[in-house]
Amino acid sequence: MKNRIAVITGTRAEYGLLLPVIQGLQNDEYFELQLIVTGMHLSHIFGLTYQEIENDGFSIDGKVEILGESDSPGDIADSLGKGISLFAKEFYRLKPDLVVVLGDRYEVFAAATAATVMGLPIAHIHGGESTEGLIDEALRHSITKMSHLHFVSLEKYKRRIIQLGEDPTRVFLVGSLGVENIERIDLIEKRELEKELNIKFRTRNLLITFHPVTLESKQIRHQMLEVFAALEKLHETTLVFTMPNSDSGGREIISLIEQFALNNSNVYAFTSLGQKKYFSLINAVDAVVGNSSSGLIEVPTFKKATINIGDRQKGRVRASSVIDCLPERNSILNAIQTSYKTEFQKTLQNIINPYEIPGTSENIINTLRSFPLDSLLKKKFFDLDIL
Repeated sequence: MKNRIAVITGTRAEYGLLLPVIQGLQNDEYFELQLIVTGMHLSHIFGLTYQEIENDGFSIDGKVEILGESDSPGDIADSLGKGISLFAKEFYRLKPDLVVVLGDRYEVFAAATAATVMGLPIAHIHGGESTEGLIDEALRHSITKMSHLHFVSLEKYKRRIIQLGEDPTRVFLVGSLGVENIERIDLIEKRELEKELNIKFRTRNLLITFHPVTLESKQIRHQMLEVFAALEKLHETTLVFTMPNSDSGGREIISLIEQFALNNSNVYAFTSLGQKKYFSLINAVDAVVGNSSSGLIEVPTFKKATINIGDRQKGRVRASSVIDCLPERNSILNAIQTSYKTEFQKTLQNIINPYEIPGTSENIINTLRSFPLDSLLKKKFFDLDIL
């Protein structure tokens, strides 16, 4: 009898990361894939990206619609509560043997909470990481404690999960799915990319993704305007924005970006690019600007600079291709100009991405196949030796 594996996805970026695992589960005769979509995938505002999943040839087994009318903290808390109830109903209907989640978003927390209460084992990908500027920090470590198998991207994160009391025999160092995906995708050439996206590359080109820093909610608008103020000083530069996630304050940033694009002919904004076009853009531009985890985890593989703004990714391990700056116009502008310098550009050729480990998705699938899932639920707290 096949093991039923329910995979949860709530955002376009998360789905892109999970894609090789989803494909591996679907193609493995040992498993029955159950795909549950939620969050941004089901929202008109964020592009109804569940359609992209269906276009990739996957059947969606469950839809959990939880996004509220706004992204205020109150509405997100309401969405989280609603999500727990709706995920419980889906799990009762689908009866999975294991639930697979990735990352730290509130949709994932809702799914993990429902699975925990219903006695379903959880496999968590990308646990143990740290993002000190976000409420996701607390959610991620909470999901770790609810989970039974852990697939981590770095040795440091493996140690952190063990520090949280998890059994070392259930923590697996596999690297980053995002980095592995880069090797799997045939990138679109620069001129073809211009045609597909209807954009025009100039002398300089930047890709920008700026998400709300949820522990600095009162500063969201100010920080976005500081980013614009820095970018406006760059002449003959094409600016390509990808829109933020549905975090608290995300819709305000979307509105600001849309207005900025209307007022500037060199600015383009996209709700959803898909992984192939997104990676192709990274390959085509001079640098990536913003505060997305992708700038730290995936961009170094392209030998490109990342201008990492503010505290959203504070605490996350980074390559030397990442230039940190304050969410202030002069600091942002100085960081961009530093990335253009010949001396810095020379260093990029020798960058080693710490998140790169061969065979990430294959190692996850092989572990799920070899680990006895029916013995996962009971676990002991692993105490570290007291020095």
